[in-house]
Amino acid sequence: MPERDVTTAQLLLAEYQTVKDEQKTRIGFRDNLLYVTLTVVAAVIAAAAQAQRSEMLLALPPVCVVLGWTYVVNDEKISAIGTYVRDDLGPRLAELAQAQEVFAWESAHRSDTRRRSRKVIQSSIDLLAFCVVPFAGLVVYWAAGQTTPGLLALSVAEALTVVGLGHQVLSYARPLNSPRPPTP
Repeated sequence: MPERDVTTAQLLLAEYQTVKDEQKTRIGFRDNLLYVTLTVVAAVIAAAAQAQRSEMLLALPPVCVVLGWTYVVNDEKISAIGTYVRDDLGPRLAELAQAQEVFAWESAHRSDTRRRSRKVIQSSIDLLAFCVVPFAGLVVYWAAGQTTPGLLALSVAEALTVVGLGHQVLSYARPLNSPRPPTP
């Protein structure tokens, strides 16, 4: 069996394919988390309304926080892969290929003039799904007036956790810190 030399460029291309496959998988998983969250929220609200038990709404914060944090972590990894390809892998491969640029799409899609507004809208949707909805469930629970000391303490802890997640959603999204597209 003849030996084959593996070039650095082949290794970099294999690495590119591997990280892009991971990114694609993470994008699908992340995007499905919003649908899962909507389904769980609808189920909890329907069950609480049918049973007329507002304390069942206390299930919303832990579920939304776990799903929301998983969403944030996957979104960060998706962005990190893009940054790695743009700032590290691409330039190394371009140097080996003696090309000006490789993987141009990795930068081109970020120069869209509406990118900033899309990020703000997406951050708003993330906050609505993972923070506002569970917080509204807590408000309904508190307003129902059927609190017990233990569940009230739990609900306050849940409220703080939801606020913490909201802070993380905004910290990771950084919609106002996105690079501005180049001016023509």
